[in-house]
Amino acid sequence: MKTLSIVTSRRWITSCCGSIAIALMQMSLPVYAELAICTTPQRPVCPLALEQPAEREFTFSRLIFEDNNSAIENLGDRIGYPHWQADCSESEPHFIAALKRLTRLDTNDQSQSISLLNERIYDYPMLYVVEAGFASFSQSEADALREYLLRGGFLLVDDFHGSYQWEEFERWMGQVFPDRTVVEIPPTHEIFNVHFAIDEFIQIPGLRALCLNPGETWELPIMKSSAVNESNASRQQPRWRGVLDDNGRVMAIINWNMDLGDAWEHADMEEYSALYTATAYRLGVNYVIYGMTH
Repeated sequence: MKTLSIVTSRRWITSCCGSIAIALMQMSLPVYAELAICTTPQRPVCPLALEQPAEREFTFSRLIFEDNNSAIENLGDRIGYPHWQADCSESEPHFIAALKRLTRLDTNDQSQSISLLNERIYDYPMLYVVEAGFASFSQSEADALREYLLRGGFLLVDDFHGSYQWEEFERWMGQVFPDRTVVEIPPTHEIFNVHFAIDEFIQIPGLRALCLNPGETWELPIMKSSAVNESNASRQQPRWRGVLDDNGRVMAIINWNMDLGDAWEHADMEEYSALYTATAYRLGVNYVIYGMTH
């Protein structure tokens, strides 16, 4: 694993909480044109499930899923590797370093990727699912996810955009919880104040937004087939939504029309605004702390 420069870069002032607040107040939203970071991504290398549960409080665990090939074809989103792997080589090491710096949580240096059919998912209190609009689960996997969440697990959903991907997400979440509805999570909810006080809710753009849609923070699709009936407007507003248990606990926090993983990954890039990275790290830390304590 490479040494992470996030701790010493221009973005990471020594005072943890203060540095993030300063960044949020001082950094302005740039207009992006041709960026050095707009290059063809290499295939990520994602660590698979640990053979033995780590003797740590927290291990960042990414969820493995099968690609929904029809959704991928309809949006022209073939990337050359399974979508569950997106950004794992860089985003997770950066986020883990931040988590260790910003909290007292005993965090494993090594992340892992794990299947819902691996019984050891219960050793890990949070699962991260990325590119959620391209995910597909068998009924056995959906049943396993429902059991995991009802028994106290926490799901962090990230990096999917537009009404078409939302409908695909609702389809598989409906497999998991046919009797529950997705609800809006208000800014006053505890999850946004459990560690950091989130007082500004902005769209966190991925590289595709910055590279293919300069000057905007929302992501354009590569293409839309006739099966995709959505407007660009459905991609332009970030939404924080969730699935709750019977006691009101957030079992799944859903970040729609944003890409926290890209913001974690590109924290050291001059072209990627510190405003986005600071917000993404604060949100991510809050989600982990909430998932660990609820």
